[in-house]
Amino acid sequence: MDYENGSAVTEFILVGFSGDWQLQTFLFVTFSLIYGATVVGNILIIVTVAANSTLRSPMYFLLGNLSFLDMGLSTVTTPKMIRDLLAELKSISVWGCMAQMFFMHFFGGAEMTLLIVMAFDRYVAICKPLHYRIIMSQRLLNMFVILSWTIGFIHTMSQMVLTVNLPFCGHNIVNSIFCDLPLVIKLACIETNTLELFVIADSGLLSFICFILLLVSYTVILVTVKHKSPGRLSKALSTLSAHIIVVTLFFGPCIFIYAYPFGSFASNKTFAVFYTVITPLLNPIIYTLRNQEMQKAMRKLWIKQVNFV
Repeated sequence: MDYENGSAVTEFILVGFSGDWQLQTFLFVTFSLIYGATVVGNILIIVTVAANSTLRSPMYFLLGNLSFLDMGLSTVTTPKMIRDLLAELKSISVWGCMAQMFFMHFFGGAEMTLLIVMAFDRYVAICKPLHYRIIMSQRLLNMFVILSWTIGFIHTMSQMVLTVNLPFCGHNIVNSIFCDLPLVIKLACIETNTLELFVIADSGLLSFICFILLLVSYTVILVTVKHKSPGRLSKALSTLSAHIIVVTLFFGPCIFIYAYPFGSFASNKTFAVFYTVITPLLNPIIYTLRNQEMQKAMRKLWIKQVNFV
């Protein structure tokens, strides 16, 4: 098609969820509640960590950054998805689509890196407790956070710089609940085999490597605890098993979608919901709200605010 003669695509149509209005309404209410809980929960964690002097350890500093990334990742896609549930025409402009993909991979890439940093933090805390404060200095923490944001930026820019100038003409139906690279690239008017392979190598390989590194690190931690302090093994297993569940729910869909990006997995809406809607809510629950010290700090902050009012 000649996209230069008036047939260039100016907007994409998102298929969204299929079903009657009752199902759409149910999903609208459900996802609205989940997104509201995600925003409130992550903001509460950020404020609690920033306002409480007892939460100055490296772990809580990293948790605060994770909450910010979770909130950003969910905000990029979920509000638009919720609005589309009650919309007859689920459209998004080409540049809106590009922005959505850019920020989703930016926050996603940064979060993958930060999860590895958090696993390293737990390794040092458990395996080298006497040197924990020396190793996990504020300078190193700042470097880790900057590194995670930098990797997220490089990750998304390396793909978007090749995607933003693709010509789109004729086909503009995206079979998903939001714009994502594999499905959008398939709509281009030119041959995209090279770009498709690059997405597999970039997003798919990055997700897989990060997931393996996390599993290895958790295994090392458990083995170390078993040898050094068998009595603490059950507690460590309880904590890390919850972390592994969240990591699996986040990385599992990403691996399937981006390691096999141009098959049926790419348009699987259940996978998409897990890592953009469900996981950002589970992270604050698993990593912080189950933590007694965090609960105590939140109650202290609440009492302080009530007394102030």
